[in-house]
Amino acid sequence: MAQTPDPDGLMQQFYPLLGGKANVVKESRQSSCLLFSIKDQSLADTAALAALPTVASCSLRGGRVRVELEARTYEKAIKENTLMASKYDGLARIIIQNVGGKSNILSLTHCVTRLRFKLKDESKAQTDILKDTDGIVTVIQSGGQYMVVIGNHVPQVYDAVCAVGHITPGGAVNEDGTAAEGGGDAPQEKMNPFNAFISIITSVFTPALGCLAACGMIKGLLALFVAVGVLDGAGPTYNILYSLGDCFFYFMPILLAYTASKKFGLPEMEGMVIGAAMLYPYLLGSSTYAHDSLFMIPVIMPTSGDYTSSVIPIICAIAFAAWFEKLYSKYIPDTIKLFAIPLITCTVTFCLTLWVIGPIAAGAGDLLGVFFNWLANVNGILLGAVVGGLWQILVMFGLHWAIVPMMLNNLATQGFDTAMVGMFGTTFAQVGAVAAIWIKTKNKKTKSLCAPAFISAIAGVTEPAIYGITLPKKTPFYITCVVAAVIGGLLMAFGVTSYTSAGMGVFGYTAYINTITNDISGMITSIVLSLVSVAAAFVLTFLTYHDEPAKKN
Repeated sequence: MAQTPDPDGLMQQFYPLLGGKANVVKESRQSSCLLFSIKDQSLADTAALAALPTVASCSLRGGRVRVELEARTYEKAIKENTLMASKYDGLARIIIQNVGGKSNILSLTHCVTRLRFKLKDESKAQTDILKDTDGIVTVIQSGGQYMVVIGNHVPQVYDAVCAVGHITPGGAVNEDGTAAEGGGDAPQEKMNPFNAFISIITSVFTPALGCLAACGMIKGLLALFVAVGVLDGAGPTYNILYSLGDCFFYFMPILLAYTASKKFGLPEMEGMVIGAAMLYPYLLGSSTYAHDSLFMIPVIMPTSGDYTSSVIPIICAIAFAAWFEKLYSKYIPDTIKLFAIPLITCTVTFCLTLWVIGPIAAGAGDLLGVFFNWLANVNGILLGAVVGGLWQILVMFGLHWAIVPMMLNNLATQGFDTAMVGMFGTTFAQVGAVAAIWIKTKNKKTKSLCAPAFISAIAGVTEPAIYGITLPKKTPFYITCVVAAVIGGLLMAFGVTSYTSAGMGVFGYTAYINTITNDISGMITSIVLSLVSVAAAFVLTFLTYHDEPAKKN
């Protein structure tokens, strides 16, 4: 097989450990994996191959040696075009030529089965030629994307297209088609800060939506089974299944670190190490180990006490880590990059997260606590409206914990609370919005996400609904905030008061039963207004929601 030059001696490192070049019958490449068919497998030293700093793993089976290149080695080799040709290089050239050439490519990403191009001018693409090309299933043009359907081996074709077209993997290209430095997954568009924020949050959550919905559904069903007496809420079956349902939410910083790393271009393992460190038992709110300072600099944890279930801190941390690593990594000698870069990136990012992000979150929480205390003294109805309207945003930032201490203190000292009554309508607003989208959408993926999001939202677990459906669509999310604000104000206007800390969603009604007089009027009012919340959000969303139109030539 023809090979490109190997100036760094990458292949020359491998041949002696494969029993010499004469022992290699055939060699090929699939993305970062090099495959060698050898005559005498007893001559191959796979342990020595695996120990090379350029190799991530190595295995020998059936006379074939599989060498997986370390990520940075592969990226460098692709950039410098020093690897042997992939069997998909020919297909890659055909694809690039028939999407209008690399100068017509604004960005390129891929999903499970498709290459997803954003092109400057889709009219330049030769769609019929691509559809008739072996190795291409079909071509789809939708939502401003030019999608070439490949199949399950799309990652290999994607790598080949990036290599042949000299496109940075996962990155954009400049006007002349060359790789753009620090290019993202899409062409740069002018966005206001809030839309940019939503874009980042949804892109980080999108790969995890299936698991998020499944875990939310498990939590919702468990709450239902306990409520109807099918399960013992303190029994072993409940405890074990709850650990499955709650694990995504508890360990969210680790899981989101993975998807955020892919979004921002940081090695995934480095991101997950940062997320795992934030959740280490020594740093939990319940920990008895001292963690109030680092190198004699104070460490202030978020209002909740730790980073479990948090979203924004880990995304900020990974965004910084990706930027920081690109800034300094080129100055690190190749001989120590394997361990030096993860060491520097993880250590600096973790320390700055504890020194900066924690105090900012804690300070914001304290300020919100002061604000809501003041609001409670000024006007109860206004407090309910503000809490209801902002509750979902506060949860996203982990700042809702600023109100929780008020609620717990009120219950302990007064025997009742009104501080958190205003948030009760938010869950039901999400239920109504999701139901409307479920009925109206023609998008199969969106419809498939609606069922579990609907079920879990009824039980008070709204993350699948927010991150998977309403927030990415923007308008439904705005509607739920407005409806929740109105319902929050009405709850306070009608004098609804909580007397206990109950469950969420439909399992929260019992909190409004007066435990001294057994008066259930507050519960009845909360039921009526929750139904109003569902209906209002449903109608407004149904009237305003439209699937994103497909863009066709």
